[in-house]
Amino acid sequence: MNNELTYHACGDYLIPDIQLSYNTPVTLGKYGRLRRQFLQENAPILYSDLVLTEQLFPHLYEINETAHQQIELIQKRLLENNPAPNKANNQMAWVQHMNTIRVQAEEIIFAELIYA
Repeated sequence: MNNELTYHACGDYLIPDIQLSYNTPVTLGKYGRLRRQFLQENAPILYSDLVLTEQLFPHLYEINETAHQQIELIQKRLLENNPAPNKANNQMAWVQHMNTIRVQAEEIIFAELIYA
């Protein structure tokens, strides 16, 4: 590993030529962005460590993917325990029930994954 830095001149300043080793473009979803905000506000040392070791975005991407998978699984289990009303007969009750299931699943994910 080469530890020598090269610099380029920018006016009167020398700017180091630094490049990140993690170059894959990743779009963060809702849960990854929430996790990043939580780390910035409540765990600044961990956040700084993840940034400096270039592990922040892989960590956030993993949290985002895990959250989506867990929400789907929790929703299926909640629907098994508490079936939704008939969508054809009572559409608004079905929508209300499904939204309630979604919110319950997100609250579980927030407590166990995002804000932990």
